[in-house]
Amino acid sequence: MDDSAFRKNLTNEQYHVLREAGTEAPFSGQFDNFWKTGNYKCAACGNLLFKSNNKYDAGCGWPSFWDAIDDSKIKLIQDNSHGMIRTEVRCGVCDSHLGHLFDDGPKEHGGKRYCINSLSLDFDKTKD
Repeated sequence: MDDSAFRKNLTNEQYHVLREAGTEAPFSGQFDNFWKTGNYKCAACGNLLFKSNNKYDAGCGWPSFWDAIDDSKIKLIQDNSHGMIRTEVRCGVCDSHLGHLFDDGPKEHGGKRYCINSLSLDFDKTKD
């Protein structure tokens, strides 16, 4: 997908987060305190990223997951911005910025915390 398609299909806020590696304000996103059963996908391309049963409340203000659906669905890149060394999480299909990976997640699930912007996600509810 070229840049004009992203600009056409995303809101200005989504474009800023997904294509310019922006960050939404903590506790502002629609999926921070959202607990329906289903799958989270990339808002830019529809790539399936996370399952709701891997989501937990980390108290950080962004949706947090302890695992991705599949490691091939995401890309991890060293991020040295803002005077920090972090691991950026990007969509494995369209290379859009999703958020960051930290090592302070639940120990019983491997200790990972995928801290993801709500603006970078869409949600598909699991059919009952």
